[in-house]
Amino acid sequence: MTASSSKWSFFNMHTFRQQIQTPVQDAVIDMYEQLPVPYGLVRFGVAPDHPEVKNCQDTFEEVARSSRFHYVGNVRVGHDVELSQMKPHYDAILFSYGASEDRKLGIPGEELPGVYSAREFVGWYNGLPEFQDLSPQLQAGGQAVVIGQGNVALDVARILLTPVDTLRETDITEKAIQTLSESRVRSVRVVGRRGPVQAAFTVKEARELMHIPPVAFEPIDPSLYPSDIKKLPRVQKRIAEVLLKGTKLTPQGTPRSWALEFLKAPTSMNADSDQVSSITFKHQRFAPDANPFDKSARVVPTDEESTLVASLAFRSVGYKSTALVGLSDLGVPFDSKMGVIPNDIHGRVISPSIGPGNLTAGHVHGLYCAGWVKRGPTGVIASTMQDAFTSADVIAHDWHADVPFLNDASGDNGSTGLGWDGVKEQVIARGVRPLGWAEWKRIDEAERERGKSKGKEREKFGSVKEMLAALDA
Repeated sequence: MTASSSKWSFFNMHTFRQQIQTPVQDAVIDMYEQLPVPYGLVRFGVAPDHPEVKNCQDTFEEVARSSRFHYVGNVRVGHDVELSQMKPHYDAILFSYGASEDRKLGIPGEELPGVYSAREFVGWYNGLPEFQDLSPQLQAGGQAVVIGQGNVALDVARILLTPVDTLRETDITEKAIQTLSESRVRSVRVVGRRGPVQAAFTVKEARELMHIPPVAFEPIDPSLYPSDIKKLPRVQKRIAEVLLKGTKLTPQGTPRSWALEFLKAPTSMNADSDQVSSITFKHQRFAPDANPFDKSARVVPTDEESTLVASLAFRSVGYKSTALVGLSDLGVPFDSKMGVIPNDIHGRVISPSIGPGNLTAGHVHGLYCAGWVKRGPTGVIASTMQDAFTSADVIAHDWHADVPFLNDASGDNGSTGLGWDGVKEQVIARGVRPLGWAEWKRIDEAERERGKSKGKEREKFGSVKEMLAALDA
């Protein structure tokens, strides 16, 4: 096997660039994406009023211009093409397909009408085809409750409270604009089971909510912080300064407001006429041996309960990756509880039963992972990019170290080196229409044209059918 014959496959990889100290000369990369359009979380997960976060697409564009990079869009790995079919044609496969399921609360009433996951709500207003039929009932009443205190939870609150005319200038979908313009939501409460020091949102997200006109912030209890906040770590200190300062406006004197509720864990969602109407919480307190101003402080339940009115509710307690169909055919285990592919923290896929000698665990040759399916759904896009760089470095290191890859170097088990060309005809025979980068750019151009008439950067197509139709127009 030589470097000039290497074929590598990357699944749904949102961020990749060469940052390898000793690159693999003439390596060819195929990237498979189940939708016709690339960018994944950057396109469908980043809030529309955060366009600067999407600048990482520029790096992707640089990679896509390489003649040794092939985009394979509108092809679902595990469905349109089996992993076992792909294996003979590649030297390495890297799994980087993110998290497609929500973590649930596991409480009564969680499936009531009017209860949504943050993932589906964010996907809905960002144009993800999977959720374009969501139709969130924002007209149900004035009080929304978001359970969870990460950045996505604050994204949900900000979109609900931001004036529609401000959002019109972004790439949020017109369907979302119409629904938001009819919204009756006037108050959003973002609830967490621990304290403000343990909350997962960043200072940027909190600050943005403080500056939405005319939206007021309900003051938080100062005792949740130490008397001298300068003793807090830098990040927590900056967040404390923003929260304790609050807004000049008060909830009593403004049409819209938001609040942070701490030390409350939901126990049930309650209905009125088959629609969520309130949420019951059990109050928490910090464990006797816990420092309430420590980021990892543990909480325990109390006997006290309270109920919040909720015209609609959003669950924002994390995501979870699932196993691709056919992973086990390649000898890849999957940790369903953690939602990750077991790996050696550097991205090499490991199996608990193939280690050499007396060792039990070992590397599954030629298989790697990166991003959320590697380490769980944590971190921001920048950290996920860095993770992708690390995985690329590891693959290159293994190549130069003559580590075994997917197939033997020669003989019947040798790699064909064909990559996508080795499975393309089988995919097309199944009635699938694979797209290359040139086709995506035509869809991109059509979306931008649609956006021009509305004074925005783009108006996304809301279904795969519409995307493909744009190519035939």
